Amino acid sequence: MSEPATSAPRRALIVVDIQNDYDGGNLAIQYPPFRDSVVNAARAMDAAAAAGVKVVVIKQLAPETSPIFAKGSHGAELHPEISRRSRDHYVEKTLPSAFTGTDLEDWLRANAIDTITVVGYMTHNCDLSTIIHAVHMGFAVEFLSDATGSVPYANSAGYASAEDIHRVVTVILQSRFAAVLKTAEWIDCLKTGTLPERDTIHASNQRALARNAA
Repeated sequence: MSEPATSAPRRALIVVDIQNDYDGGNLAIQYPPFRDSVVNAARAMDAAAAAGVKVVVIKQLAPETSPIFAKGSHGAELHPEISRRSRDHYVEKTLPSAFTGTDLEDWLRANAIDTITVVGYMTHNCDLSTIIHAVHMGFAVEFLSDATGSVPYANSAGYASAEDIHRVVTVILQSRFAAVLKTAEWIDCLKTGTLPERDTIHASNQRALARNAA
């Protein structure tokens, strides 16, 4: 899973939008189940604090008339598992990427952070947007796939289950944008100093072609 570290990354854990609307609310996470993923996100926060990794908590806000994350609503509030834990920085946002219209980039650079580890919701929306944005700005990214989650969609383009969306996005992320790993594996990396495995578009494609031909 991992390779020896050539230089220790300067990490920050980015906790994206773990809010009450995702916990059985108006945008309930289905896969992986919220009850499991929120526990893993909390474990990652505890491990980060113990290892001296800075923690940034992100919160999505929408207009008061919005069905989700409406300002002043219970659904928009941070989940208790997150709000009761310590953090080093707090960011409110109105768009998917945690970098757009916020001070996140400036704060990371001021703290000499070169690697962000993303947990929270949703895999395919705010996580994906934040990760791609980070890569384009030169940050290395890690993504904890069991501390995140998705919902199903149906629209004019078709239907996709929460499991399908989560699985496909994590495969795509591992091919280029992030090192995708489980929370326990990441915690082990913090303890041992090893770096998680990263991949390439070409290698991922070649494996798929070989699998299809078998």
